[in-house]
Amino acid sequence: MTVEIEQVTRLQSLDKKIADLEREVATLPKHIAQIEKTLDSHLRRLEADRAALVANQKERKQLEDDVKVETQKISKLRDQMLGAKNNEQYRAFQHEIEYIEKEIRTAEDRILELMTESEPLDAAVKKAQAALNEEKRQVEAEKTRTRERTAQDQAEMDQVRGQRAETAKKIPAPTMNLYTRIRKKWNGGVAVAEVVNARCMACQIILRPQHVQDLRKGDHVMQCENCGRFLYYNPPVSVEDAATAK
Repeated sequence: MTVEIEQVTRLQSLDKKIADLEREVATLPKHIAQIEKTLDSHLRRLEADRAALVANQKERKQLEDDVKVETQKISKLRDQMLGAKNNEQYRAFQHEIEYIEKEIRTAEDRILELMTESEPLDAAVKKAQAALNEEKRQVEAEKTRTRERTAQDQAEMDQVRGQRAETAKKIPAPTMNLYTRIRKKWNGGVAVAEVVNARCMACQIILRPQHVQDLRKGDHVMQCENCGRFLYYNPPVSVEDAATAK
């Protein structure tokens, strides 16, 4: 591998690192928006349960007040019955009392229904409120961690961009321009590919024997004849060579 290709390979690695950091930084606000959206949906559900409980309690209170008023009416009617002048008046009072008593029984039945409905509603509201409080705490903690992670990513990105600028200075302008065009062609993807078993590992095309032979010499920058990417070749290391290196 030529020194030039080594620098281009390092540049590609730094560009990949920058792209990864940029994606993460762009993703973090979306993550926060999603957990806040979930929290908001839970809050709306709690508010709906609260409204249902309040409506239940309001209806019960109104019915209980109505029962009190109707009970007072019955008491007055019974007092008036004592002064009835004939049977017709007496029966009229009696029919009115029976009608009001029927209304009271209907109201009391409804009160019992509301009481039965209010118990699970009240339990659901209390449970949802406790869960929401815990979720709010977790969301705030996650937002803090996300802000810290974003700051770390930004700091690391600045550092990597500095390293990239230094590396780019060491690469000849024609090679640098070619690298930029290759990256653009492959949408910011791989611009430098290894050759293994005479195959470009980026496009998987078998290279011509002469092209491989020239690449092995490592005396100049070479490109894949199919995809145009820069190529490099790492000769295999034998067991004996590895042992000697150790």
